[in-house]
Parts: sequence; structure tokens; C-alpha cells
Amino acid sequence: MPETSWLPADPYGDIAERMRVHQAPIPGNKWRLRDMLALAGMVLLGLLCVVLIPGFLYDVEHQEITWVLGLLGIWRYGWWFNHAQRARRYERDKFPGIRSHCDRIWNGGWRPRHLHVQMTTYYEEEAITRHVIKALLDQIREIGVPATIWVGSGARHDERIIEEVVWEHGADLDAEVAFIRQNQPGKRMAIGLVMRAIIRTAPDDDDLILFMDGDAILGPGVLARCCAMFGADAKLEALTTDEEAITYGPSWMRRWLNMRFAQRRLAMQSHAMSDKVLTLTGRMSMFRARQICNLSFVRTIEADFLDHWLWGRFRFLSGDDKSTWYFLLGRGAKMLYVPDVCVYTVEVIKGSGRDRMVQNLRRWSGNMLRNGARALQLGPGKVGWFIWWCVLDQRLAIWTMLVSPTLILLSLILDPGYVWIALSWILVSRLVLSLFLFRYAKRPDLTWPFLLYANQLLNASVKSFMIFFPHKQRWANRGGQRAQHEVSLAYRAKSAVALFQFVTVALVFIQVVALVLGSGALFQTF
Repeated sequence: MPETSWLPADPYGDIAERMRVHQAPIPGNKWRLRDMLALAGMVLLGLLCVVLIPGFLYDVEHQEITWVLGLLGIWRYGWWFNHAQRARRYERDKFPGIRSHCDRIWNGGWRPRHLHVQMTTYYEEEAITRHVIKALLDQIREIGVPATIWVGSGARHDERIIEEVVWEHGADLDAEVAFIRQNQPGKRMAIGLVMRAIIRTAPDDDDLILFMDGDAILGPGVLARCCAMFGADAKLEALTTDEEAITYGPSWMRRWLNMRFAQRRLAMQSHAMSDKVLTLTGRMSMFRARQICNLSFVRTIEADFLDHWLWGRFRFLSGDDKSTWYFLLGRGAKMLYVPDVCVYTVEVIKGSGRDRMVQNLRRWSGNMLRNGARALQLGPGKVGWFIWWCVLDQRLAIWTMLVSPTLILLSLILDPGYVWIALSWILVSRLVLSLFLFRYAKRPDLTWPFLLYANQLLNASVKSFMIFFPHKQRWANRGGQRAQHEVSLAYRAKSAVALFQFVTVALVFIQVVALVLGSGALFQTF
């Protein structure tokens, strides 16, 4: 485990301590007294809503609203609970057998011939880089496999720090470090240059290639347990792991990221039941060399693009992990999620936490929309019916999520009394969903019902905007890198067309909600 005593200057000196907290066993009773009291208060509030608010469960005057929201709720929450039970089956039934088989293979002496580590780094904090490299070297020593660490760097700053840590902690290893200084901007080009260097070494088809970021610290046993997966399953082509965030920033940002990672665990385990995942996380994923050591893959990473009827052909700035996923998905590759090892990402929030949250959602949502559209075109025969429907459902959920806030806005105009019923239902439903998510958290956090709804609402709003402006890209983690666009009359005209479409669709959506609900007394004025 990384220590901090040897760091010359560590403004984040508690990284190791925070990792120890994350790695501590989940307490047998994770519910503290204050959490139980807060939950009891919320449950009591829900019961009071049922008893005291007229028409909370069913109101003849508002029956159209009740039916529409009820049907939407059955669909959305039914699909969500399907994910929950699939995740439970993966955790309880499928993965333990996989792990047991992998342990037998690993303990029997199987090892990969060579491990290649593809790492990109861009002006990371020195303390973070030292933790990352030391943890990586410790695990290479643990597995006893020849390794090459290929570092795609943009400046001497990162290279100097890595050299120092390697000399201090890796001089005894059967490993070498190769720096690939990128000659063009962007993480994609850095990965492409590293992959070209790896290909020139003519790796064996079954060599393993680890993709990781310069701020991702490997938790205990990551390399051993992930490498063993490939020895136990000759058809496995790629995997990704559990992830936690060590957050330096506003407390609400830490709570939000913790909630998102709990959602990620549930979703990943559900997807893995179908031998696929919906993303091969750029923070840390592992691949078999035979699928990605070719120029087709390299060009996909370096210059992935989308042809859009309005914006023409534009290249992707971020989302290299989604491009990798799409490349393997199109080849029917088997993928896996490994829930019993964890990678820790150090998130340093500089500036406004709110702005960083919106930027992250724009980047994640844009990457999902751009690659999801292509994945749908592959068809369920190639992708698999469940995963194909998951991708489609991501797009449908954009609009279904916006129904309840639209209803609230209309109610404010026409029947303010109904707002309390809608808000109460939102609280109760998100509390129920949070109770399921608490299973994937160290401790229950009763801010999650509110964060969950805010996250869903903001995410849907961002996605609805990105549908019409898919070319807009910015990457705060890479120095505020932006996609460059020609500022011309033609570009302004395209922006005007896209904005007109966005506003038109938003107004039509509001009108449709009003018309669907308009046959009752509440919306007869429409």
C-alpha cells in the first residue's frame, strides 16, 4: 500500500489514509444510529404524505396524471429493479465461480508471458504520480511477470517524477520504463503513439496490456486478480474493475461521486451477466493483445470520428475508452467486470465544483450519445439483446426522466396543489432506489435521494442538449482542452439551426405532456 512518509512534499498527504478507509471491511452493521433515525424520519414523512395529502395514491380528478406516471414508473423502476436482481445474481452466483476457477489457475503457476502498461499522464500533481507509480511497481513485483511501462507524456515534468520513483522502488524489477513524448496534443494521440510503440515490439497474442491513467492508484491485488482472469478464460478479451474516488473538493461533490460509483457497481454487475460491459473505463482496463495490437485499433483511438447530418464529420476529443469499447463490441469480444478489486482515482476539484460537475456530465453524456448511436446500428445480433436494449434505454431515459419536472412546471401554472403530491412521490421513489444503492456503499448517505434526483434531472437536461450539439467537447482534466471549431457564417448558421431544433423539441415535449394529461380537469385549459 502506498505510504506518504517518503514523499518530499505531499499536499495530499492523507491519500494513503483515505485509501485505508476505503479498503477497510464493510462493517457488519453499516447503519449508524443517526442514519437510522434520519431514515425513520423520511419513512414517517412518506407515511404522512400517504395519509394526509388528498389523492396521494389515487385521485379521480387527476387520474390521467396518475395513470401516465404510474405506467412510466412501472417501466422505469421495473427496468431498474431488473438491473438490481441481475447484479445480485452476478455477485452471488456467477462471479464467485469465476474467481474460484481463476484462483486455481493462478495458484497453479500460470502467468502471462509479458505485461505491457499503457499509461498517459498530463501535468499530474507530483504526490499523486508518486502514489500511482509506487503502487504499480509494488504489484508488478507481486505477480513476478516481465513488464514494460509505456508512459505517454506531454512534458518533462511528469517524466522526471516517474524516473525518481522507479529508481527508488523498482530497481530490482524485471521491468523497464519507456517514455513516449507526444508530438501532437490530446490524450488520444498519446495513446496512439504508445500503442504504435507496443506493436513494434511484436507482442504475443496472449500478452496483456493494461490501460491506465496517471491519476489511478491500483488497490491491493488488482494485477494478480485481473491477469488471472485471462489465464482462466481463453475467450476473454477485456475487463474493467471497481472504482472509488478520493475527492479533494466540496463535500457534496464527494457524496455525488460516491453515489455515482454505487450506481456504477450495480449497473456493471448487471451488464456483466451478459458477458459485456457498457464501458471499458479509461482509468483502468486490461486487454488481451490480439484484439488491439493492430493499426485499425490505433487509428480508431487516434482519429475516431462521427458523421453528422448537420455538423458534418468531427473528431472525438475525449472518450477514448468508449472508442475502445465500440471497437471491441463490433468484434463480438467477451468483456468482464471484476468487482473484488478496486482502482482509486484521485479527483482534485479546482475552481467551482458545480462547473466541474456540469463539465463531467457533458463529457460523459457526449461520449455516451456519440458511441451509443453507433452501437445501436450494430444491431442486437452483434451486441446481444440485453446490452443493445440497455444502450437504447439510455436514450429513451433522457425524455422519460424529464416528464416529472415538466409536470411540476405545468402544475405550478394550473394547479399548485398538485406540486406537493409530485414532490412527495419523487422523495419516496428516490428513497426506495437509494435503499438498493446503499448495498453498494460503505455507509448509507441519506443525501442520496436528493442527489439522485438532481443527478438524473441534470444528466437528462445535459443529454437532451448534447443530442443537438454533439460536436461540443471540452476536457477539464486535460488543461481545459476544447474541440476547435471554425467561427464562420456557416458555423453560426448551423448553431442557429441546432438551437432552433432544440427549442422546438423542448416545446413539443412540453406540449405533448400537457396534451397527454390534458383530458382531465387539471389540463382542460390547454
